[in-house]
Amino acid sequence: MDRNARTRHGEIDLIAFDGAVLAFVEVKTRRASSRPGAVAPVPLEGLRPAQRARLRRLAAAWLAARTSPIRARDLRFDAIGILVDAQGRLLRLDHVEGAW
Repeated sequence: MDRNARTRHGEIDLIAFDGAVLAFVEVKTRRASSRPGAVAPVPLEGLRPAQRARLRRLAAAWLAARTSPIRARDLRFDAIGILVDAQGRLLRLDHVEGAW
């Protein structure tokens, strides 16, 4: 439905609707180090409780600003973690439905 949706409280990375579930999605991207032996970062580790609460406030503001209602059976908060290499090529993508 929307990507990089701006509200007065901040930005929602993705908003998706499949006709039944309305999902607000936080996307975390990290770049893997090219140093030999370096430990790859885990993108979703950066998703802290304060950020989760912020996304809930953003979702409420986005819904309140809509002029036409969305007939969703369920609301969900998802998280997507993306790991790319030094050249920006995808190494890993994790999608956690109902992350909180």
